[in-house]
Amino acid sequence: MSILFRVLQRRNPQDITLPEKFYAAAIGDGSVDMETLAEQIAYQCTITQPDCYAVLMALERNIVDALKQGRIVKLGHLGNFQVGISSQGRDTAEELDASAITKARILFRPGKSFRQLLKNLSFRKARS
Repeated sequence: MSILFRVLQRRNPQDITLPEKFYAAAIGDGSVDMETLAEQIAYQCTITQPDCYAVLMALERNIVDALKQGRIVKLGHLGNFQVGISSQGRDTAEELDASAITKARILFRPGKSFRQLLKNLSFRKARS
């Protein structure tokens, strides 16, 4: 198995006067939703699909709740989730308040098995 990629021509956003270059972009090959994951896990365990789906939904809800509280969510070998923010700069610490925050995002730090997966991927170019 390998990851498909396509070729994209792009300018350097930091210096648009430079000539365009070609870059690889991964192509998603379908998706897997919570119901499918629950079904697959149910076949691998002793719990039923509805029970597994309920656990996955509860996991999602609890991750969101913990992130709202500013907590780091540690999911063992899966990895960690955390809220990250970007802000405008201010001249002094006193001038910096919540209004300077421009963006919030979810950060995911993969666990060992995911990092290992990335080292062992193979890629193939999609036909145009």
